[in-house]
Amino acid sequence: MNLESPKINVSKSPQEVFDFLSDVKNFESLMPENISKFEILDNDKFLFALKGMPEIILKKKEAIAPNKIVLGAAGGKLDFSLIGNIIETANGSSEVQLEFTGDFNPMMAMMIKGPISKFIETLATSIPKAI
Repeated sequence: MNLESPKINVSKSPQEVFDFLSDVKNFESLMPENISKFEILDNDKFLFALKGMPEIILKKKEAIAPNKIVLGAAGGKLDFSLIGNIIETANGSSEVQLEFTGDFNPMMAMMIKGPISKFIETLATSIPKAI
């Protein structure tokens, strides 16, 4: 399964956006309102839970400054990645798009497609306000 957020314009340089997304503590400010738990587990790992959903642990897996950051599932039964793609636009601004990739059976994919799409859209649209 492959889902993408809308492309979001941010009036910061790609390096500033990359630095913000590289610090996992900053993800708390991007979370939707229905978050029930957020906890930093390590310098590159955090746990979060949305109401009615199981806890998810994300770990920074890859960082290619200033254009890409990859967070992946750390443990648990599901294997997926959340990828932040950062592209420089005119006048030192950036365009950010979040991508969710995961290998799920068709039934699971059907159940989580809507909530995950909404989740990554919320994360992406929160970036300009949070930085």
